[in-house]
Amino acid sequence: MTKSAFDGAFDGLDRAILEELQVNGRISVADLARKIYLSPPAVYQRIKRLEHAGLIRQYVALLDYEKAGYDLLCFIRISLQQQNRDQMVHIQTRLAEHSDVLECYHTAGSYDLLLKVLTADHRSLERFISDHLMTLPGIEKIETSVVLNEIKTTTAVALK
Repeated sequence: MTKSAFDGAFDGLDRAILEELQVNGRISVADLARKIYLSPPAVYQRIKRLEHAGLIRQYVALLDYEKAGYDLLCFIRISLQQQNRDQMVHIQTRLAEHSDVLECYHTAGSYDLLLKVLTADHRSLERFISDHLMTLPGIEKIETSVVLNEIKTTTAVALK
């Protein structure tokens, strides 16, 4: 079982800070301090400690895919012909470099890799598969599922 950072050095105020920052990463230190009834310098120090501890990896803006010109979100499952460490590293490196790949996971089970891919349209997806995935050595099977509707999407992590 993975140990939670909250088992030791972090407390309920740290949890409140993290929960608020997950909802609104642009909240000012002063506004956050008012919300959790703590002084701004104390909140600032806690945020810096959480960043330093690696609990806060980065701050980002989440874009609306369609307004950014993308209309096709899909998940692609890939099976490799054989599990070879060098080949896996090569494939993972190539996939990580491609801007259409939002997320890439090495998985257990029927497939070796799971990709979350965002493209402008079905033609772009076809080009991505034929020009990039099918040219990778060692690919045995590619299976694509197109997302019809996002039912739930979040970046917020429930804190233990």
